[in-house]
Amino acid sequence: MIPILLSGARGRGPTAMLTGAGVALLLAACASSPPTPDVAMSAARQAIAVADHAHIAGAALPALAEARSKLDAADTAVRNQQMIHAERLAQESRIDAELALAQSNADKDQAVNDDMLHSTDTLSEEIKRNAGTTP
Repeated sequence: MIPILLSGARGRGPTAMLTGAGVALLLAACASSPPTPDVAMSAARQAIAVADHAHIAGAALPALAEARSKLDAADTAVRNQQMIHAERLAQESRIDAELALAQSNADKDQAVNDDMLHSTDTLSEEIKRNAGTTP
């Protein structure tokens, strides 16, 4: 009976070892943490820098503050080895900074439009006033 067990064990040995090694590698791959979200962090930092350079003001300031807050939280998550959470926060930070820039640009564009409308109205009034007088 013992020789049969040994021959049976010997026959399954390489297959069992390969299967065991595969399972061990799979578990090691699952257990390892994802890589640091360097690209997402860099993109968030750059988006915040662009927004800072544009001198964000007014209604867009809360979105920029939120972007900074989320980037700080992403840095903390990286230090705590929470890479997936850090990447999500970095992506949200980039989006918030881009939103702040877009809001600021929209506010500036609206101000230009309002100024143009005011100038047009002023010109129309001048034309009407001067239409009645002839030199």
